Amino acid sequence: MMAVYRRVFGIGLQDTFVYRWNFVLRSLFSVIPLIGTFFVWRSVCEQGAGLSEYNLSAIVFYFVAVMVVDNLASPTEDEWRIAAEIREGQISALLTKPINHLAYRLSLFGAYRFLYSLVTLPVVGGILWILREHLQLPQSALTWPLFALSVLGSALLQFFIAYSLAMLAFWILEVSTLIFILYSFEYFLSGHVFPLDLLSPRLQAALQWTPFPYELFFPVQILLERLDPVALQRGFCMQFFWVCMMGCTARLLWMQGVRKYQAAGG
Repeated sequence: MMAVYRRVFGIGLQDTFVYRWNFVLRSLFSVIPLIGTFFVWRSVCEQGAGLSEYNLSAIVFYFVAVMVVDNLASPTEDEWRIAAEIREGQISALLTKPINHLAYRLSLFGAYRFLYSLVTLPVVGGILWILREHLQLPQSALTWPLFALSVLGSALLQFFIAYSLAMLAFWILEVSTLIFILYSFEYFLSGHVFPLDLLSPRLQAALQWTPFPYELFFPVQILLERLDPVALQRGFCMQFFWVCMMGCTARLLWMQGVRKYQAAGG
């Protein structure tokens, strides 16, 4: 079966190249928001707006790390594709094949992220060079494997959330509104817009029990070495918990959805 999923991974790479220019341009221009973010936060820090936790270099390093984790781990239209397959009846062809649909989509997700990261690597490298005076590499060699492990957990968590959301297409004809609502919360609560440790202690404590900080903020904090051993252990435990929880939710929704599914079109 592993050979089957390796083949699926290869198909995912080929599928990405069908619209190669759209893919390449989207990959390259995805780093443009970082430029605007740099100028905004530089203005904030230069005016002394009371950021006790971050100076300009720290805030720049934070958003560069967010960009890196986002490129490596965030799904790209996976939930839209899966929901469309269900809505349009294309999933009927997959139901007749001896494969696990969750593993099948996870293989495609891995292919998309691998190629996307590969294309953006030169651009990210250029940005790292330009902003090198604001970047400080981790002091401990252990930080790198811990960061890689947290990015893997982030990728699985985001994929399972996207997959679970797409499974609602078995019951709801159009899930786009739900996707926008969830990602509106996710965009802010994952640390994409600002570091979550700028929030009040009560809000930070509440957010620690949600899956959102473990999508971006937690891996970034590891790379910036801003977590003590206790916080690091607690973060990995919570990330592992949410990966397992959302993985089980995704599997359960698939099993229940298939029982309800009635082919239409395809």
